Amino acid sequence: MIKVSSASGGYGNVQIIKNMSFEVERGKMFGIIGPNGSGKTTLLKMLSKTLPLTEGKVSIQGKDISAYSPKTFAKLVAVLPQHMMQTYSYTVRETVSLGRYAHQSGLFKSETAEDERVISQVMDQTGVKKYEHVHIDKLSGGERQRVFLAQALAQEPRILLLDEPTNHLDLSYQKELLDVLKKWTREQSLTVVAIFHDLNLAGLYCDKLMLMNDGQLVMLDRPDQVLKKQEIEEVYQADIEQHPHPKVARPQMLLVPNTEIDKQSVQIDEKNLHIDKEYILVQTQQPLKTMSSGITGSGVGWHRNFINRQIDDYYDCDDYKLEMEQYLRTKGFRPDETVSMMTAVNIQNVAYQQLKEEDFSMFVMATAAAGNAVDASLVHKKLPFEPGTVNLWIFVNGNLTDQAFIQGMTTATEAKVKAFHDLKIKDKQTQTFATGTPTDSISIAGTQQGNSLEFAGTATKLGKLIAKGVYDCVSRSLKKYFQETEHNSEQ
Repeated sequence: MIKVSSASGGYGNVQIIKNMSFEVERGKMFGIIGPNGSGKTTLLKMLSKTLPLTEGKVSIQGKDISAYSPKTFAKLVAVLPQHMMQTYSYTVRETVSLGRYAHQSGLFKSETAEDERVISQVMDQTGVKKYEHVHIDKLSGGERQRVFLAQALAQEPRILLLDEPTNHLDLSYQKELLDVLKKWTREQSLTVVAIFHDLNLAGLYCDKLMLMNDGQLVMLDRPDQVLKKQEIEEVYQADIEQHPHPKVARPQMLLVPNTEIDKQSVQIDEKNLHIDKEYILVQTQQPLKTMSSGITGSGVGWHRNFINRQIDDYYDCDDYKLEMEQYLRTKGFRPDETVSMMTAVNIQNVAYQQLKEEDFSMFVMATAAAGNAVDASLVHKKLPFEPGTVNLWIFVNGNLTDQAFIQGMTTATEAKVKAFHDLKIKDKQTQTFATGTPTDSISIAGTQQGNSLEFAGTATKLGKLIAKGVYDCVSRSLKKYFQETEHNSEQ
């Protein structure tokens, strides 16, 4: 659709774009990213015939853009610059209708039924129909931006050139606008070339991304190939972390601020522990990075309250998550700041331990029972099971990688299984050694301060400490459970 061959250009004697070559496919959303001053807007002006090339060639549909008449080019290409100037105070509808100029003929141009249809449609799609009779100088910057986008779309172009199309738009209109543009690329084969400052929006919506720096092409590929930590850090000269989007298979880039000045030292130990008659609480002043299977706070996040709540054996609730959130609020805890679990185990049977290495330490806690112990390898053969619970809490005073979090969960699970085995706990139905209970939960939290802890397998210092702490705490909690059970049976 668009082919750029060895293009160079700029302003006066200043060469901004230097020998660039690339192609844009028809019906695709093509994003241009790069730091300020990299030449993005200059390149867009060259594509729109606003700025002439000093060298090279730009062709559209196999024809050099210089060969198109202004009116023919306007039917083919619409442009939305970053800053639009409005000399006269037209109404919104009048402003949008200017986009139909290229489609009108005759000395006294008048709107046809088709013009009316297109104008009404694009005003609806950009959310400005309600301002139809309002003068444009009465609108906010974001509202005016949508009006000028509607004007560009009213041209019914085959190619749309946009310079920061989401500038001044709030989140809902950013999504709405880009969803519409993406839909048009698929359904109407509209080709969109857009400059983005927001790397995450570019990554979410674009089919291809071109990374520019100093007027040159650095990389052109799919978003997942362009938005890489090393490349983005090098071009933008900023600390970046790359993470997958939680809902779609696209990367997201996160800035890493310098927070060391405001950061308070955090150390998790027994002083953070509080045992109430209803729950066990570990609380911190600063949030900890957590990976958890809790009722609230599940997945990966940052939390400062860690609650193991005791429930009775007859607890039954259709929406246990909602009930837990309500419970937390009545106790003065915000659910979004809290990792919570439930246990029917007497919380006085909790076992905890502080463990130290030279360069890091940890606090481990467990509540465990064996009444509903199961053999995980045979659970597929069993009748519906009753709830049971081993709740594990691991707090690491150190800086864990994502890999260490995951390996730590594996190591903790292996240590729990070993504790069950050594205590000769069996699955009542299969009479084989149990590996845990049906509803076991785990939470690993890191202060993310101090030395980096990259791995947590059993061959590492971190893994060895997790294994020892979990094994000891699960074993001790189970022994308390057996003692309590024996005492109750004697009564």
